[in-house]
Amino acid sequence: MSTLTCGFIGLGLIGGSIAKALRRHLPDTKLIAYDINSASLKLAKKEQIIDQICPAIDESFGDCDYLFLCAPVSHNAENLITLKRFLSPGTILTDVGSVKAGIHKQIEELHLQSQFIGGHPMAGSERFGYQNAKASLLENAYYILTPSDEVPKEKIDHYRTLVETIGAIPLVLSYKEHDHVTAAISHLPHVIAASLVNVVKNSDSEDGTMKRIAAGGFKDITRIASSSPEMWQQICLTNADNISKLLRTYIQYLSEIADDIDNHKQDTLYRFFDTARNYRESFISSPNGPIKAEYVFTVDIADKPGAIAAIASLLAMHDVSIKNIGINHNRELAEGALRIEFYEQNTLARAVEVMTQHGYKIHKKI
Repeated sequence: MSTLTCGFIGLGLIGGSIAKALRRHLPDTKLIAYDINSASLKLAKKEQIIDQICPAIDESFGDCDYLFLCAPVSHNAENLITLKRFLSPGTILTDVGSVKAGIHKQIEELHLQSQFIGGHPMAGSERFGYQNAKASLLENAYYILTPSDEVPKEKIDHYRTLVETIGAIPLVLSYKEHDHVTAAISHLPHVIAASLVNVVKNSDSEDGTMKRIAAGGFKDITRIASSSPEMWQQICLTNADNISKLLRTYIQYLSEIADDIDNHKQDTLYRFFDTARNYRESFISSPNGPIKAEYVFTVDIADKPGAIAAIASLLAMHDVSIKNIGINHNRELAEGALRIEFYEQNTLARAVEVMTQHGYKIHKKI
């Protein structure tokens, strides 16, 4: 691939990760960026990720081959109006939003369809901001492309190649199909998780017994309820039709299962759980895809002061970074008193090796 010039409007977690991936895999690429957070730009320049800091959205972006819109979705319309004055006809505009109907509508209103290929890298983190961006965030993650109808096929093919070059997996969909699919596998689960948490909250006793013993399955399926309320409020508002239709289908399904439980339909209930288990186990899970891989094990520890600190110190001595650590008070789905989570598979393997050598009993990942 020939030398590229890529611009970024917004350089947070996703924009920064794309920039870092470009710098890693296509080191000669010229990268320029604008962000209202000057600290992010200065850090990116210091790290030699970007070549040029832009003080505003101006003519500096006129020579870009690709221009990534990575600012909050609410700023897209304003940014596009400003950009239109400076765009070269050969520039491909793209974004990173998780809902596509809105941005495609804005593109049509500005008559920029021949230059727009929507983008949605299905990767993320509980952390945010450029300081947490990393090139590996995109590796083996699906990167959905939603080209406008007027974009030449050659341009789409070039973008697919670019996505593959930075380690992601391109998948081309219409923007309507994208919004329906993501409503089902991403947006609806967040609504369900938040609803389940609120059901337990409102059903709990005054002394908080449910909260105290919540573990295992409950924590697994409600983890995403800890996500940003502001972000998910906006997603629900911008993809309302798809989410609402799927939610009503889900509610009807739950009602039918409730009837089966009331009527003690043994065979139906078995098929319900068995079908779900088989389909769920058929999923291909990548580290950064819609189903996040977790690098976790549990370990037996003595119930005495300093036991946890000893493990943390042991791993630190061997340069093993811990992502999260916690005690399993309720071990209905896991052995081991201590649950330790790591950022990567290699780190997990190294931790198992170190702790096994020092006599710790490691249990399988949960």
